Amino acid sequence: LDEPDRLPPDIHIFTSTKQPWIVLPPGTPAVAEYYKASERWPAESLARRAALIAAAKKP
Repeated sequence: LDEPDRLPPDIHIFTSTKQPWIVLPPGTPAVAEYYKASERWPAESLARRAALIAAAKKP
């Protein structure tokens, strides 16, 4: 990314294998492996994802 500050992470994943010198910023959720979108994503994002999946299944 040319301007990485414009897209900060919503959540840090796979932190169980991060290098010890990587310091994660406070205030951003972090999980050891991956996560269930249904537990972390806003309802609006889940609805948008469901609509895209449904549209992709149509012939």
